Amino acid sequence: MEARLQELKNEALDKIQSAQTVKELTDVRVAYLGKKGPITDVLKGMGKLPAEERPKMGALANEVRAEVTESLDTRMVILEEQAINEKLKSETIDISLPGRPAKSGNPHPLTRVVEEIEDLFLSMGYEIAEGPEVEKDYYNFEALNLPKGHPARDMQDSFYITEDILLRTHTSPVQARTMEAKGGEPIKIICPGKVYRRDNDDATHSHQFTQIEGLVVGEDIRMSDLKGTLSVFAKKMFGDDREIRLRPSFFPFTEPSVEMDISCFKCGGDGCNVCKKTGWIEILGAGMVHPNVLEMAGYDSKRLTGFAFGMGPERIAMLKYGIEDIRHFYTNDVRFLTQFQRTEL
Repeated sequence: MEARLQELKNEALDKIQSAQTVKELTDVRVAYLGKKGPITDVLKGMGKLPAEERPKMGALANEVRAEVTESLDTRMVILEEQAINEKLKSETIDISLPGRPAKSGNPHPLTRVVEEIEDLFLSMGYEIAEGPEVEKDYYNFEALNLPKGHPARDMQDSFYITEDILLRTHTSPVQARTMEAKGGEPIKIICPGKVYRRDNDDATHSHQFTQIEGLVVGEDIRMSDLKGTLSVFAKKMFGDDREIRLRPSFFPFTEPSVEMDISCFKCGGDGCNVCKKTGWIEILGAGMVHPNVLEMAGYDSKRLTGFAFGMGPERIAMLKYGIEDIRHFYTNDVRFLTQFQRTEL
């Protein structure tokens, strides 16, 4: 039995060393150490040995099993490493190939216009002020010289939530809130944000749109200051050769009130389809802050004056980029967003 165990050990070690794959080595393990393997058969015959020889044969059998098992484990590590290396070699990625470029989007035309306007007024010393889109009737109307029942409220069909709460119809409530919070101190702010009115959506109207309003309050603020500010704005947004004109208008929160036009950037004032043959394009409304608005916010209207203006970034973007339908801004049509190119003025 001792000779047989030595013979089996030598056979197993030889086959272990000659195994070239993990599968071949696994077959050797099963053949020699499995339940039906020769080493197991030898061990089963130990019962026929004399009692005094059993311990010696038992120890030898365990020694053979341990040596074969250790050899199997060592060879398995080597073969598994070889298999991994061969797999890595066969599945090598050619990193010299150019990668797939990641597509980057462009800023939305409205975002671009709003940021351009903000940058301009920040450079002029203005601060950006924001407020709630769900607003109190008091700040949306009453604090702006529009008491309940005032006919000018009909100019702004509103989305009311309750009798005293509505979706703001302009960003002017931010001006009223800021003046109230400043407690009579000078102000120089712009107020960008979304506003809501019950308009029928068409190519030039939307129930939701964007507004940017400006407010300056201080000592000796004059109409000439407003005109100079709007002239700088027009030249920055539409070109250095733009001219502006101010036409009398009416807004309850300013007195006097004006509409501002710019000379047509397409025809230079000769008349075309963009300016409807007039040579001028209406851009925004403005005026001197009404004394009642100042007084309701806690300002001394005899000592302090101010001017305010309001514009729609959608209209400005439509003119700058040649967009003919306001609904394109809100439908998120990728075809529109990806093909959009700035129209140089």
